[in-house]
Amino acid sequence: MTLRALIFDVDGTLAETEQEGHLPAFNTAFAEAGLAWHWDRGLYGRLLAVTGGKERIRHYAEGHDPATAARPEFDRLVRDLHAAKTRHYVARVEAGRIPLRPGVAELIAEARAAGLPIAIATTTTPENVTALLEASLGPGSTAWFAAIGAGDAVPAKKPAPDVYIWVLERLGLPAADCLALEDSANGLRAALAAGIPAVVTESAYTRGEDFSGALAVLPDLGRTDLAALQLMHRIKKS
Repeated sequence: MTLRALIFDVDGTLAETEQEGHLPAFNTAFAEAGLAWHWDRGLYGRLLAVTGGKERIRHYAEGHDPATAARPEFDRLVRDLHAAKTRHYVARVEAGRIPLRPGVAELIAEARAAGLPIAIATTTTPENVTALLEASLGPGSTAWFAAIGAGDAVPAKKPAPDVYIWVLERLGLPAADCLALEDSANGLRAALAAGIPAVVTESAYTRGEDFSGALAVLPDLGRTDLAALQLMHRIKKS
């Protein structure tokens, strides 16, 4: 059976969003809130093991600032910080500061020309997804995607398979007929746990992670095309 859908992760897969987008947006949100928190690139790389922005804030506070984590209003603080981070991130995207990675736009165009459904499965918020797509691919480009699983669409974030299962239900396709495009070990584990074959394109923060089980590990999507991905998928199924 042929490949029937591509499912894209967002952060690190569509664009190098972490270093140039999320990290400075988090730090700006912390400063605005009067918190003496600052995440450098090394620390942020370690925090990326925790999927989900709100979860990352909570994890950091509990380990590095337990007094703040113990505040009665801490849950509200986490929500407010994350909302502020999202606002600053979207502003950076809309200013054109976060381009798509090589080959992403071309692969999406190929899939659309071939009539192959495309979808998104990510832990980032819907606002972040929309901002990146519309700034990079043009107004209305979110409508090109048959399903967008983002943010809190499911309670369990990657490496749990829940967001992929959510997307599969909306595509109405078996997992084995789809192909996931990921950049991290957590994302790969989520796709494989949902039964979806996956190709990894390493990002700045994920080089050297364990990508056992991936159909291929590539520097970026500029090193492949739809025909090559279809061949990988067909060989896997056979």
